[in-house]
Amino acid sequence: MEVRDTGHYTEEYIPGFVEKWDSLIDWERRRQSEGSFFVDLLRKRGVKSILDVATGTGFHSVRLLDAGFETVSADGSAEMLAQAFDNGVRYGNHILRVVQADWRWLNRDVHGQYDAIVCLGNSFTHLFSERDRRRALAEFYAMLKHDGILVLDQRNYDAMLDRGFSTKHTYYYCGEDVAVEPEYLDDGLCRMRYTFPDDSVYHLNMFPLRKDYTRRLMTEVGFQHVETYGDFQHTYRDEQPDFFVHVAEKEYRMDTADLGAAYSPAVTTARSYYNSADADAFYASVWGGEDIHIGLYERPDEPIADASRRTVARMAARLGPAGEEAGTGLGESTVVLDLGSGFGGSARHLATEFGCRVLALNLSEVENARHRALNAERGLDDRIDVVDGSFEAVPFEDASVDVVWSQDAFLHSGNRLRVLQEAARVLRPGGQLIFTDPMAADGVPKTRLQPVLDRIHLDTMGSPGFYRRELAKLGFTPVGDDGGFAEYREQLVRHYARVLEETERQEAEGLGTKVSADYLTRMKKGLADWVRGGRAADLTWGILHFRR
Repeated sequence: MEVRDTGHYTEEYIPGFVEKWDSLIDWERRRQSEGSFFVDLLRKRGVKSILDVATGTGFHSVRLLDAGFETVSADGSAEMLAQAFDNGVRYGNHILRVVQADWRWLNRDVHGQYDAIVCLGNSFTHLFSERDRRRALAEFYAMLKHDGILVLDQRNYDAMLDRGFSTKHTYYYCGEDVAVEPEYLDDGLCRMRYTFPDDSVYHLNMFPLRKDYTRRLMTEVGFQHVETYGDFQHTYRDEQPDFFVHVAEKEYRMDTADLGAAYSPAVTTARSYYNSADADAFYASVWGGEDIHIGLYERPDEPIADASRRTVARMAARLGPAGEEAGTGLGESTVVLDLGSGFGGSARHLATEFGCRVLALNLSEVENARHRALNAERGLDDRIDVVDGSFEAVPFEDASVDVVWSQDAFLHSGNRLRVLQEAARVLRPGGQLIFTDPMAADGVPKTRLQPVLDRIHLDTMGSPGFYRRELAKLGFTPVGDDGGFAEYREQLVRHYARVLEETERQEAEGLGTKVSADYLTRMKKGLADWVRGGRAADLTWGILHFRR
């Protein structure tokens, strides 16, 4: 346990251990668990040439070669590379191009530039000093082409350090007869013990990297944007993954130079969730692909889409018609900024019914693609601008819009005060802010909210009192006899109960062919938590309406 040196792993991967490594991985089971995740990710980004810097016994190098990528295989362990070379012939009839290299001097031993570098198999944890980690990441960065990507994975050490060790034994170490567990764990060392069926025991010493620390190092070295997956899924809110996969982009984008500030951790989590295929299919099927927010119901069995559209109409009615003064209502001269526009149902309603110009800002590129397609189908491209971005860093000029509109989006921010400040900045004098948000009831202890907070992967929620207080400080005044807040807590309960009911109905009719079983299980649990929180009066919801 005293050995905490970067180069120690080369001594640990002794011949006997290397020979057993493939039984630990179980190539076929791991191939099934990963699916086509890495191949699809790399193809989507136009990758052709790849440097596999943590080849190990060759699992990913062989898979990448099978998929047609030009692949060079590097590793610091000569024993591992020898096994990888044999496996290349055995499993794919490939002659691997192998290079023994230390990441800290990678450019010395490996030549050329690549579209992608992959560092997989929890290998980056072999680096024990921050100086070595920074040096290695800088070497990776230098060997990438200008628009290249780094794909790096790591065990979920956050969960191990904070809650103790557990594993699904599904995604990485798939061998059924091999026991893998930490023999020792502290903030500077994770000593893993591997016990094989013949009672042989081997150890690896690794540094327990925390997820956000790894992401920060990547951005500090120069990577422009880092996206993180959990067990090959965009979303991992409700269930802690065994492993994280980071995808770091080198490309410098002039129009998103401030991405690091624009996408806070909370917003990045929401973006990843709404970009997932499961979320896209679920919201399109259950909510109908137009409005994905809480509805106002007139009867319990009303279609979700009808109730959701009633919320839009009720909010629009509060704003009133356009008047002579800028910002007094809705009309052809009105510019509306929709923060968190989703599939664009509200934007299309405002553009169609009132002739407004709508700036639709939304963090999910997947949702935005559907939004743009629906706008094109209905001939609304000239009235609605769909913009990829975060409501914590709104990409519009000061005093440039008449109305800021949002529906059930602010809860996804880790800095709601910043969102309100941005709304105040872009509104013209006299402009109106109108939004809905699932909220904590005023005065409710955080412990009562924990199931819902865990579901949305946040530490806090907003509350009516929070929004009233902070908006007053920003110079807003409430609109309406209700003091700027029309509360509809019972509609939150009805809506989530209705969505749960519809989910179960569609599941019986084959929803599982479009949405994964794991996602549906987590969704149904989350919906039930929302219903319980609303019935207990721990949660509330309604329309907040203020004037600048």
